[in-house]
Amino acid sequence: MQSFRTELENPIVEKDILELEKKIRLFREGKMDEEKFRSLRLARGVYGQRQQGVQMVRIKLPYGKMTFAQWKRIADVSDEYSTGNLHLTTRQDIQIHFVSLDRTPEMWAELEKDDVTIREACGNTVRNITASDMAGIDPDEPFDVTPYAHAMFEYFLRKPVCQEMGRKFKIAFSSSEKDTALVFMHDLGAIPRIKVTDGKEVRGFKVLVGGGLGAQPHLAITTHEFLEEDLLIPYLESVLRVFDRHGERNSRHKARIKFLIQKIGIDAFNELVAVEQKALTHQRYKVDVNGEWAMVGKPSEPQFTIQHSLLIIDPFKYEFWRKTNVVSQKQPNFFAVYVRVPNGNIASDVSRRLIEKLKDVITDDVRITINQGLQFRFVKEEHLAYIYNALSVEGLAAAGFGSVADITSCPGTDTCNLGISNSTSTALAFSEVIEEEYPEFLYNKEIAIKISGCMNSCGQHGMASIGFHGSSLKSRGQVLPALQVLIGGGVLGSGNGIIANKVIKVPSKRGPDVLRSVLDDYLEKANNGETFLQYSQRNGERYFYELLKPLADLETLQAEDYIDWGQEEKFATAIGVGECAGVMIDLVSTLILEAEEKITNSEECLANHAWADGIYHAYSAFVNSAKALLLQQGVQCNTQHGILKDFDTHFTQKGLFTEYNSFKDAVLKMNEAEPSEEFARNYLQQAKDFIEFARAFREKAVLAEK
Repeated sequence: MQSFRTELENPIVEKDILELEKKIRLFREGKMDEEKFRSLRLARGVYGQRQQGVQMVRIKLPYGKMTFAQWKRIADVSDEYSTGNLHLTTRQDIQIHFVSLDRTPEMWAELEKDDVTIREACGNTVRNITASDMAGIDPDEPFDVTPYAHAMFEYFLRKPVCQEMGRKFKIAFSSSEKDTALVFMHDLGAIPRIKVTDGKEVRGFKVLVGGGLGAQPHLAITTHEFLEEDLLIPYLESVLRVFDRHGERNSRHKARIKFLIQKIGIDAFNELVAVEQKALTHQRYKVDVNGEWAMVGKPSEPQFTIQHSLLIIDPFKYEFWRKTNVVSQKQPNFFAVYVRVPNGNIASDVSRRLIEKLKDVITDDVRITINQGLQFRFVKEEHLAYIYNALSVEGLAAAGFGSVADITSCPGTDTCNLGISNSTSTALAFSEVIEEEYPEFLYNKEIAIKISGCMNSCGQHGMASIGFHGSSLKSRGQVLPALQVLIGGGVLGSGNGIIANKVIKVPSKRGPDVLRSVLDDYLEKANNGETFLQYSQRNGERYFYELLKPLADLETLQAEDYIDWGQEEKFATAIGVGECAGVMIDLVSTLILEAEEKITNSEECLANHAWADGIYHAYSAFVNSAKALLLQQGVQCNTQHGILKDFDTHFTQKGLFTEYNSFKDAVLKMNEAEPSEEFARNYLQQAKDFIEFARAFREKAVLAEK
């Protein structure tokens, strides 16, 4: 491949893109190990697809916000580098599929022209920070969480502590105690609160850590009922330092922070977090709540007069849509409009047409919702019909946003390596059942149906009222697509939730009958005024197992049961290697080279007076070098903290390394001193000296083997 040049105003971004291009060339030339390259590209938002030779590129949009220019830029980029489809995700990202690896740096450069990044959208990093789509306009919010979500995104992007963690880290901000961002299922969640102290209102957050779905769901644990606003970002930095140092790195299935907390207990975890406090970049961090990025004021007046007489609208459908897809903002006389986007897929040409039609009647702040839809805000009463008409023309005026019919689904077997059975076509079939047979449920926003292609819960099935994940069954020597059914999940508010129970596995083609059975039973047997959550909790897992057991009978299979939704050929499982959390690199020479790169990064930080970041890069260099030598000696490595201890056991105590009485204590001195130039430069020099020792030890061992 040919090298290319990019001209961007931000030199840091330009360096990132050129580095990706360089590493792709080295990989193509056989000069970079495949696993190491995979780890690097994932942290730059480039993810392998089920289809060989193409990539999924994930675009990171903090709290789901897009300007018109950014939305158009993404649409144009999708046309040029992909298939012209924009996939909206449950993490408020946009994914573009079928991208050539060699063109990803060029594509990234195009996105950055409108300040759109793919950095750290995948891999073992802090992922996109999500937030309630009503943030800033929510009548129930104590204050707007948007500035805090944005500040957190900016603060941790490229932060040394969260570039190569054991696993990904997900963060969410809810706008109120209703918890519409689902903080209970995140690694860290925050809910805004106001406390009156000495007659003065003080902003802060309820903070929770350690939540997660996946194959082993876990509810987040409250660490603070009220943490002052200026302490939130420093607290997260402490949490990430603990996760980076003590988190599992050998078994990826045990590497999320929820497993660390389960292993050591929340009290021990909190103690470790406190130990990190002194060495933080900032003890307090003031967020600018009036930053220029924020949406301030109201949209400009329309530049044209809407001719209502030209609008042809079905009054019944319009009123139905208005009742289910339009909500009042806390700002008087303004409304937010929601758009159902089936499977989260919207075409680039549709996107451009909507931008052109709506740019004068909505504010320049489009939000992607966590159920894969869109939100337009600051709409005036007199423009609602016009917006409805514009959406109707594009086939996007379906009523029932956030209702039972508005089903969340991940891409599943369409593009994902881990997909077992189809989720997108299944979701469409389920929506059809609700719209045609249960239209009354288009008003119901309590019951959530969610589907994932596998157990990993990208479609959030683990907390759904009625959830499904892809699976398979065997009958008569053949494999058929199946759905694992889960029932009873839900949001309780204030950071509390309920995980759905696994009930039964049924052939995929019987999924609609599962819905019919459960909804019919609810309509018939729910107590007066009983919500679905109350009904499902009252009855329990066994009740639903017996209710659905006839649908699991494999003696009555038909030929169509062996063909998945949306497919024409017989089902066959074809699961690849997932890349959701990156891959461990255990090559000794590669680790030492990485340590040298950390030294370079540390020197750059010190040149910019970023003492804490420079110290952390030097710390990483220590760890990488120690891990390299341990692996060379046949010692398997797990956590970073374990590496420091093991190095003392196998090197210091055996006299192979004599610089310090305790290597672990020497390295962890970074937690005992406040970041300063003197300490940073001394610590960096010690790291350099240790790398020299590691390199010499390695070379000596290689010569001895010859």
